[in-house]
Amino acid sequence: MKKILLLQTGGTIAMQLESGGPELDSESWNELLHNEIPELSQIAHLTTENVFFEDSSDVNHTHWKLLAETIQKNYQNFDGFVVLHGTDTMAYTTSALSFALQNLGKPVIFTGSQVPMSNLRSDARRNLVNAVELSTFPIPEVAICFNDHLFRGNRSTKMSIGDFDAFASPNFEPLAEVGLEIKLSQHILKKENNLICSPIFRDDLFVLKLHPNLKPSFLDCLDLDHIKVLVLEAFGSGNMPIKGDYNLLPFLDKCRDHGVHVIITSQAAYDSVTLDQYSSGREAKRRGALSAGPMTMEATVTKAMFLLGLGFNEQEFRTKFEASLSGER
Repeated sequence: MKKILLLQTGGTIAMQLESGGPELDSESWNELLHNEIPELSQIAHLTTENVFFEDSSDVNHTHWKLLAETIQKNYQNFDGFVVLHGTDTMAYTTSALSFALQNLGKPVIFTGSQVPMSNLRSDARRNLVNAVELSTFPIPEVAICFNDHLFRGNRSTKMSIGDFDAFASPNFEPLAEVGLEIKLSQHILKKENNLICSPIFRDDLFVLKLHPNLKPSFLDCLDLDHIKVLVLEAFGSGNMPIKGDYNLLPFLDKCRDHGVHVIITSQAAYDSVTLDQYSSGREAKRRGALSAGPMTMEATVTKAMFLLGLGFNEQEFRTKFEASLSGER
C-alpha cells in the first residue's frame, strides 16, 4: 500500500455546527476523521498532520509557503499528498503550489467540501475517499478532487457556492474522472528532473475589474509606485473602453511610465484573451500589456506573484509569464 500524507489546513470540511453557524474545531475534526471514514486505511497507509487551521478566506502567501515547505520536508517519505482546504480560495492555493513546486513527481491532491463532514448530508466523505485513492495514482501534479472530477489545480476555478459540483476547469479537460473505474487523462504532466521548491511570492499586485461607466479619475488614488503588477479583468477577449470620458488608455500609459506590468484577463471564464483581435486590445498591447491567454484569474494572480518573487527583470518577467511553467497555459 502507498504511504500518503494527509495535510489539514482547515475549511468547511473541518467545521462543526455551533449555535451561531459552522466553526472550525481542530480537535473535533481529528476525532471525526478516524471515526467516520475508517475505510481510508484500506486505500493507503495514511499519516495526518495539521499544517494550519484557517478559513480559506484568511489564507495568503505565507500559508502557501508553509504548505509547500511541509510537502518538500516530507517529500521523500511519502508516495503522495492530500491537502484538505477551504473551497473559497482553493484554486488560488493550488495554482500557487503548482508554481512553487516545480518538477513535481508525486500527486498533491487538494479536496474539501461544501458541507461540513459532521453534517449528515455532506460531500466530505466522497471527496476525501476519492482524493486519497487518486493520490496513489501516477499523477505528478497539484490538482483539485471534487465531486468525482480531478482538475489541474492551476486550471481550476470555483463556480458554485452551493452545489456539490463546485469547481470547473473551463479551458482544460479533467485529469481524471471517478466512476465505477478511475479514468485518467492523456494530458497529465510528466515528471522531469528533481523537485525544486521555491515558494517565494510578492504581494505588490492589484486586480482591477472593469465595468461600464468606470471613471478613470477613480483610478488616480492607486499608488503606482508601490504596484508592480496590475491585473485588468476586461471584457470579452480583452476589450476595454478607449473612447470619450471613459477612455482607459491614458491610465495604461501611466502604468507603463511607472514600470507596472499590466496583465489583461477576461470576465468570461471560457476561451482565451486575444489582444490582436480588436482595436482596444491592440492599443493595450502597443502599450506593453500582456495577455493572460486561457489562464484563470487564480493562475494569473499567483503566477505573477511568483514571478515577482523570483526577481526577474522586465523582459524576463514577460517571457516567463507568456510561457507555460506548470501546464497553466
